Amino acid sequence: MEEMTERAPRTARIERNTAETQISVELNIDGSGEYELDVVNGMFTHLLAQLSRHGLIDLRVSARGDTDVGLHHLVEDLGIVLGRALSEAVGNGAGIRRAAHTYMPLDETLALTVVDFGGRGYAVIEAEIGDSDMGGLPGDLVRHFLESFAREGRFNLHVRLLSGVNNHHKAEAVFKSLARSLRTALEADPRRAGQVPSTKGTISE
Repeated sequence: MEEMTERAPRTARIERNTAETQISVELNIDGSGEYELDVVNGMFTHLLAQLSRHGLIDLRVSARGDTDVGLHHLVEDLGIVLGRALSEAVGNGAGIRRAAHTYMPLDETLALTVVDFGGRGYAVIEAEIGDSDMGGLPGDLVRHFLESFAREGRFNLHVRLLSGVNNHHKAEAVFKSLARSLRTALEADPRRAGQVPSTKGTISE
């Protein structure tokens, strides 16, 4: 029997500096959920930590910007950079499961995320999140981040909040659910034997 060779860790490092934001992201899809997050907003940091810890993605982020005008530029641009880093780390997607979904409860809240790494960046977010109990992070920026992340990460993302009252619980459940979906979709499928999971032979074009 032919011995299986260990796959090299799927990693990426991307920096993006503009007049509005200065962002650096390093990630390892095949990590253990370790993170170092230097982000100006505590709630946003908390959500990124869920993505790392529950997705078993090692994540190092440094993000600064013109937060005197609000968090919009910082959150949007971090979604862009994180998505590009994820796409680079995934590469041609050889051997991955490709698609996954996860239901995630948090007290009264129930969130569902569905992802498909088919090379088509698209997001449909049906999740009303208000501003209260969000540590100064506007609730609508959660949607905006997810849209930017999916578009630049070149994966299809659907999010549904099936129940929920507390805004903190809603946002956290969505990120935990997304983390689990990413973890499953990007795991090696032992039945694929390293094949690209697409009839067109690529998910990168």
